[in-house]
Amino acid sequence: MTDVRPEVKIGPNDILRFLLELFAVFSLGFWGFVAWPFPWNIVVGILAPAIAIVLWALFRSPKAVIAIDPFGRAVVEIVVMASAALAWWSLGQPIVAGVFAVVATVSGIINGHKEFT
Repeated sequence: MTDVRPEVKIGPNDILRFLLELFAVFSLGFWGFVAWPFPWNIVVGILAPAIAIVLWALFRSPKAVIAIDPFGRAVVEIVVMASAALAWWSLGQPIVAGVFAVVATVSGIINGHKEFT
């Protein structure tokens, strides 16, 4: 018996989206550890990226645990990516926040167009 699996095509935008996800998780952790006073920095530095990872795994990942419509997936993505951009903004890094927000938005639009076609 042969194992028949559908062919998976990974494009440049898929790689970019993965890197954006990693940067968002890093950003939330960095923000948590730097922006909050001790001992809250430890709590927020661990919980902020953990919540983002759980949201992404439950609703947005290709093998999401809970299947929702494309609009719901878009909302989860916007929440996670906007949180990371706002974290950089609150750290006094508006250029990093703006560049990340623009790149994440363009990548999300390209992916959304692919999901709807």
